[in-house]
Amino acid sequence: MAESMLALMNLEGIPGAGLWIFLSVGAIALFGVFLPVTTWLESQRKEREAFYKAETVRRLTEASSEGAKAAVELIREQDRIERAKRHEGLKIGGLINLGIGLALIAFLHMLIPDKAVYMCGLIPAAIGVALLAYVLLLAKNPE
Repeated sequence: MAESMLALMNLEGIPGAGLWIFLSVGAIALFGVFLPVTTWLESQRKEREAFYKAETVRRLTEASSEGAKAAVELIREQDRIERAKRHEGLKIGGLINLGIGLALIAFLHMLIPDKAVYMCGLIPAAIGVALLAYVLLLAKNPE
């Protein structure tokens, strides 16, 4: 089957032509179908969540004055939870970048000991240190 496809496209004598065809089809499938569909689905999910949140707040405020207070408290609590998640995500991102940088330094130093290629590991390590410094020193604690 593969040979007949290569013969049909006049690619029989080209080494690795099947691999390039496979990669081309895979790239088209990834960038032309998968990523746009997942992006669209994510935007639909966010829109639906925003609608449900607005509907819940509307119903609470229509109920009574206590409902309005409850709605405001609900919005504040959801905002606080979102800020805490973002804060923790920055911490985790900083630790991951720092770990990757240190591991890259060790790996490259063992792989090529006579050259300073291992210094490339300082790039992700410095990004990790910057993220951790921001989270621990500059950013307000969300709680």
